[in-house]
Amino acid sequence: MDNSLKPTDEKNYKEHLVFIKLEEFKNFYKLFSFSIFGFITLGTKSICNIDSYFYSSIQGTLESIKIILKNGRINDAYALLRKYYDSSIINIYSNLYLNDNHSLENFVVEKIDNWVTGTERLPEYRIMSQYITNSDKLGTVFRLLNADERYKKIRDRCNNHTHYNFYYNALLNDNEIYLPDRTSALNTFSNDIEQIFILHLSCLFYLSDHYMMSSDYSDYMDVGLPPEEGCEYNVAPFVQTVFNNYIKNIRPEIAKMIEQDSKMKLH
Repeated sequence: MDNSLKPTDEKNYKEHLVFIKLEEFKNFYKLFSFSIFGFITLGTKSICNIDSYFYSSIQGTLESIKIILKNGRINDAYALLRKYYDSSIINIYSNLYLNDNHSLENFVVEKIDNWVTGTERLPEYRIMSQYITNSDKLGTVFRLLNADERYKKIRDRCNNHTHYNFYYNALLNDNEIYLPDRTSALNTFSNDIEQIFILHLSCLFYLSDHYMMSSDYSDYMDVGLPPEEGCEYNVAPFVQTVFNNYIKNIRPEIAKMIEQDSKMKLH
């Protein structure tokens, strides 16, 4: 055996499926950020879509995770996975809160606008999660997503790695020692990140389904033609791809619910 090689140089590590997933998720948020830029965020004083920059930030987090995992620092990657999880909940909560509270009488929703301007913090994770669970708009799909303990276990793993609750977590940050189940840890990480992606995208279909639209409507307008009837409900191809690959393939019960409830033309 070549002693100069690290465990992360081995083929089963370098070519692990998680790196393909990370690239796909990173590209999704990049395209998503760009495609929604023209939608104004109602309920804040911002002239830009606040989600657009939030999604480009998530894109950066996923890029950092990929770099760290490539270097074999699985423990550090879990700290960023926890950040991605929190980012998803924050994005879901902020959009839901705006949706619930914005009106002509309450044109600027202070709680979210203050967060945007840096004068007020959002509630802690537990309160945001409870608000989402109790929502008429999101409660049903959010409770179905959390019907088993998968998300509780993911959050526990993130916390265990972040706080070194087990000594073994420290070993997973050393990329020079051989651990018999390093690949198994990578398998778990791969599953965890796709579950968070599924949760985030599923909730956005209920909160901001117009974000999912293709460019067909604007393309007609750009060339001075009347838009084809119903084309505003066409789904962007990159959204359809991840919907099929992840939500429909891994959580078919969630996909079925979204297809029944959304105005968007999913297939």
